[in-house]
Amino acid sequence: MTMTVPRQGGERCLRALLVGAGEAGLALTRDLRQVSSFGLEPVGFIDDDPAKQRLNLAGQPVLGTLADLEEVLERTEADVVVIAIPSMSQLDVHRIGLRAASRGVTVRHLPPFLAALQRDIAGTDMRDLQVGSIIGRQEMHVVSRGAAATIAGKRVLVTGAGGSIGSELCRQLHAFGPAELIMLDHDESNLHRLQLDVWGEALLDTDNVVVADIRDTERIHQVFRQHRPEVVFHAAALKHLPVLERHPCEGVKSNVKGTENLVEAAIAYDVDRFVLISTDKAANPASVLGATKRLAELVLELHRGSGTRLVAVRFGNVLGSRGSLLHVIKQQLTSGAKVTVTHPDATRFFMTIEEAVGLVLEAARMSDVSATYVLDMGDPVRIVDVVENFARLLNVPPAGFRFTGLRPGEKLDEELFGCGEKQVPTDHPRISMALPSWSLPGFRGSLRQLYDAAYHNRADEVVELLRVLVPEYQPTPRLVPAASSPAPYPDDY
Repeated sequence: MTMTVPRQGGERCLRALLVGAGEAGLALTRDLRQVSSFGLEPVGFIDDDPAKQRLNLAGQPVLGTLADLEEVLERTEADVVVIAIPSMSQLDVHRIGLRAASRGVTVRHLPPFLAALQRDIAGTDMRDLQVGSIIGRQEMHVVSRGAAATIAGKRVLVTGAGGSIGSELCRQLHAFGPAELIMLDHDESNLHRLQLDVWGEALLDTDNVVVADIRDTERIHQVFRQHRPEVVFHAAALKHLPVLERHPCEGVKSNVKGTENLVEAAIAYDVDRFVLISTDKAANPASVLGATKRLAELVLELHRGSGTRLVAVRFGNVLGSRGSLLHVIKQQLTSGAKVTVTHPDATRFFMTIEEAVGLVLEAARMSDVSATYVLDMGDPVRIVDVVENFARLLNVPPAGFRFTGLRPGEKLDEELFGCGEKQVPTDHPRISMALPSWSLPGFRGSLRQLYDAAYHNRADEVVELLRVLVPEYQPTPRLVPAASSPAPYPDDY
């Protein structure tokens, strides 16, 4: 769990251990101490120069060498490692990142970090942003050091491994020392990119890289039979709201039937823990995306009582994932175009990809009972405020807004808990359980009808059956004429 240290005025900052006590590290330390808005408080250096050991430089001690990284992280309870050696190779940065991740600590590299401070931000550097100034709250690194025990020495399967959430999960899981990390995706290009990122090479010739479609029941059982995973993280999904409004049958095939295929295989092959990645759009859904993800949660409910612990994790819009809001806003801001937003009062819950993955890992750690876990993401934030805050961070004056109105399936405000759900605290102060009061006669029969309609591509029947199976699903109509331009960003979770 993240430890923070106070600054004047009561502000809370993340504890930062700096790698490199050279000129760049000393200058960065001075800047971090002087500018509280960066959100980092230095706690010391590590450096391989023997002459610098046990010295006090720029007001901070040199606490050891790179070989001592894990011990120093434990001793200082650091939350972030900042690599202040601009010449360090990407391979060495990657290796430090894996070692830090094994202690629940994130890593930032000086070049992209300085770029952020200089307001010259690239899309690939979104993980390095201090997002508090954008979303109105401090970023939370919710993964605890105890999460490693859930993964170490286990056979772990990640579906949708090449996606934004799945790939970040694989990076962090790899650092925890699983016996085997099985990375499953239906897109071989995503797997190639992921293997290169995690291992530094991508020959695609190992058994743990699996090309498979979660819709294919027999193939999924074959994968489970071959690898015998003990922990499963299910991140594969169709998740773009406007696409599923137009193609609801595909949403059912992937998000519902694909999930049930995996759950049934997990139970058949004695998986210990199964974690479903869900979305806040599943709470009182207004879209096909939300309804299918809520139905995926209910599929887990349907199969509870087996020896497999089945849990779902809900979170909001993820900043920094591929195609997410900040990427599109940046393109529009830097081009001088008006930023397209659906509605001036539309609000969303926002989180970073690190927060999302931290929640997933904590849910796996806490899953002694089957449940749905929800992160306290603070108050919802107006999208227009996010745009204006981001423009200030980029030092780019916004050219204004173009409001298009809400699209079909979009809400003005998102929710975290659905009607009839009870919010229950957990041992983590920022994570709650959503306990349902759920009973629907004939659920299994209606579910079979839904699958039949989806696989015969009867879209209207699919939508009607979603309303039967998820009674709180209330589709929202388009609030502007069809000729209006749609907002150019997806609703990611």
